[in-house]
Amino acid sequence: MMLLNAKGLQKVYGRKGQTYTAIRSLDLSIDKGEFVGVMGPSGSGKTTLLNIMSTIDQPSDGTVEINGRNMNTMNEKELAIFRREHLGFIFQDYNLLDTLTVEENIVLPLALAKVNANEIERRVHETADFLGLKELLNKYPYEVSGGQKQRTAVARATIFKPDIIFADEPTGALDSKSATTLLRMLTRLNEEEMATLLMVTHDAFSASYCHRILFIKDGEIFTQLDRGRFSRKEFFQKILDVLSVLGGEASDLI
Repeated sequence: MMLLNAKGLQKVYGRKGQTYTAIRSLDLSIDKGEFVGVMGPSGSGKTTLLNIMSTIDQPSDGTVEINGRNMNTMNEKELAIFRREHLGFIFQDYNLLDTLTVEENIVLPLALAKVNANEIERRVHETADFLGLKELLNKYPYEVSGGQKQRTAVARATIFKPDIIFADEPTGALDSKSATTLLRMLTRLNEEEMATLLMVTHDAFSASYCHRILFIKDGEIFTQLDRGRFSRKEFFQKILDVLSVLGGEASDLI
């Protein structure tokens, strides 16, 4: 079942003679339950694409539909409500509020939506158990590690059980052990909760956890790679092969 459908996306910055086209007539679709990665060199348009898909930015042309609803026809108030109730966001720098506890950060979307207290309590403990955060609920973000902060951000992003989760370099600020833990948790969310994820990453190891990778170059889809029956190790090598064709080593693609 198709969850997200984008057609003819274009994003142009500037005006008149001084313009830069970040996205060029791009089409893509994501099915419910997919875990899709987006990769490409610096300046390729991958973050611009994520921002447009997640309604943070508007396309210059083209349409984005999520669960059959056209994002282009919504006003700012409608978009804000839709983001809160249907979309989840995970950022590299966590975007947690240091004045709130881990628990308060997690339940913030539910509190803003005025969900009743009993339901909030049920969901926060269910989510904290799933992500291994139960012992941290009363701590503040500055009292926990980077990996624990990012798991808190994942809990906040998923507690509303959104239609799709957008992740922008979610492992970028983590050490290798914390990154692996986070990726395994995202995989569990995908496999056990049927969460749909779209993740921008420069890291081939992170991308190897996805079902499908879209490689972006000069604002267009250069190619895509499906994991299929490949092991994660085999998929990782195939990702590296594509990145080398794109013109740089994996570590240079940011």
